[in-house]
Amino acid sequence: MKKSETFYQFLAKHKHSFFAPPREGDFDGAAVSAVMSEDIDLGGFWALVNSTSDDVVEKAALRAHELTIRNFGRVIHLYTPMYLSNFCDNECVYCGFKKGNTIQRKTLTMDEVRRESEYIYSKGFRNILILTGGARGAAPIDYIKSCVKILRERFSSISIEVYELTTDEYRELIDEGVDGLVIYQEVYDEDIYRKVHLSGAKQNYEFRLSAPERALSAGMRTVSIGALLGLGEWKSEGFFTALHASYLEKMFPSAEISISVPRIRPQVSSFKPYSEVSDKDLVRIVTSLRVFLPRVGITLSTRERAYLRDILLSVGVTRMSAGSTTCVGGHTVKKEECRAEQFEISDIRDLNEIKDMLRNKGYQPVLKDWT
Repeated sequence: MKKSETFYQFLAKHKHSFFAPPREGDFDGAAVSAVMSEDIDLGGFWALVNSTSDDVVEKAALRAHELTIRNFGRVIHLYTPMYLSNFCDNECVYCGFKKGNTIQRKTLTMDEVRRESEYIYSKGFRNILILTGGARGAAPIDYIKSCVKILRERFSSISIEVYELTTDEYRELIDEGVDGLVIYQEVYDEDIYRKVHLSGAKQNYEFRLSAPERALSAGMRTVSIGALLGLGEWKSEGFFTALHASYLEKMFPSAEISISVPRIRPQVSSFKPYSEVSDKDLVRIVTSLRVFLPRVGITLSTRERAYLRDILLSVGVTRMSAGSTTCVGGHTVKKEECRAEQFEISDIRDLNEIKDMLRNKGYQPVLKDWT
């Protein structure tokens, strides 16, 4: 990997040479070797996600647990999302906020931002993730900066999940107090990417893919990436997510790189996943990522059911959302008024219930991201 080469250029050059895994039928043996290794390669990762042996899955889970405790201790960082706006100029077929959906649209006023932030702060959160739809006109950079100015009065860490920005725009937000970026490529398969992004700026695959590099070049402290599981074939999407995270780790060694593993959830347009991803598949993804990338954080959101989130704690997860809402201003409006959700939440436990569950399992819930 060359420092002057973007991940997109690296991917285009080497994409067809990556898949040199063990021959069909020999995945189990290679997967066992990968689990036992202190430094597995991409072939080992590919073997892990392809192995169908329950024994391999169990060994990988035990190894993932060991590596997580070794590198992160028994600490789980908690955060909650805060939606600023749901206006969107993109037509992404899987999203409840897409331009063509007939939903109530809203952008928070500064008074509403302050009210939401005061409520979230009162619950004990000291780090926060703010989100917008993909409409620059409804939530321009200056608007986001004004929101950050209010939030930094209370929160020690502010992350953004917004439309793709230029390097200079990321630098502007960093100067205002932002220190984290969450941005999903959604799907690494470029043909599927074109199929599911029908219009809008998000159609630009390369600009989206290069966003983490622009943010890190601008000085962003943390970046979280991921694929929206259910669009492309999950094994290959997991592979390219792992490759992308590995690339960012090598190119930006002083930054904190993490991965999210979101599965498609129901939303207003009733989009159905192209590729099914079972609970067992998700376990295999998380354990394989942890064994391949022992020092990368792994985030699990309230998209997943409570029992599955509890199970995945032991195989690699380091960060969880709690008390979540996916509608604009959702923390301070009545539930029946929250009619324009980006997607349906599955784990509806409140913050205290999540904290109690973690403590009962021997983990320490942490609500502050020290900088």
